[in-house]
Amino acid sequence: MAACGERCGEPVVIRRRVRSCIDEGHAHRPMVARAIKRIADPILAFFLLLLFSPVLLAIAVWILLDTGRPVLYSQVRAGKDARPFRMLKFRTMVRDAVERGRAEGLSEDPYGIVPNDPRITRSGRFLRRTSLDELPQLVHVVLGQMSLVGPRPDLVEQVANYAEQDRRRLAVRPGITGWSQVQGRDEIPWPERFEQDAWYVENWSLGLDLSILLRTLTQPFREEPVPVEDTMNIERARRASSAQRP
Repeated sequence: MAACGERCGEPVVIRRRVRSCIDEGHAHRPMVARAIKRIADPILAFFLLLLFSPVLLAIAVWILLDTGRPVLYSQVRAGKDARPFRMLKFRTMVRDAVERGRAEGLSEDPYGIVPNDPRITRSGRFLRRTSLDELPQLVHVVLGQMSLVGPRPDLVEQVANYAEQDRRRLAVRPGITGWSQVQGRDEIPWPERFEQDAWYVENWSLGLDLSILLRTLTQPFREEPVPVEDTMNIERARRASSAQRP
């Protein structure tokens, strides 16, 4: 009887071991996928920099001839876990765009754009519509500050006013392109962008990233988006300013 009991118990033990291995395999799959993304991002970005180097040079010359120096525009943005870094892009607006926007009362958002924004240069209008102004950010992917795909890096001033649920988008490295960018870019209100970025973070996969990259290739052929005023961040900045007053 003892021998029979031992034999009867063996299948149970075997099933438990198999189930345990399966569970562990499922648990490790996201980790393996994220490791693949972490390794592939800088490698792909490096080769893309080499591939697009003639385009980068041509754009730089065009900006110089169109509006002069500087060719690049830098701005402090929030990366993964809100760590700040200075993000580069090709300059698409006049040199004193923020000051001019405030002086002319174009918008309460000094960093936003408006329809037919007079501060956008001739070369800048084309670069913004095609998203070619973002190409210098491949350098940030090589350095590990950004990813090819992820939520767009937000201004540190706006991140300081995030609600707790908004911070979900900071759980991953920001991207050159992302789920919101292939859904509508500047014409999507910020509350909707937050929801889309949260959905991306919660449903991320290598397949989703590949789909976003392929859809990004079609973006230059879309009509120029009509930007919407960032009323949410304007109101948040107003409340934060009021709270700091004595």
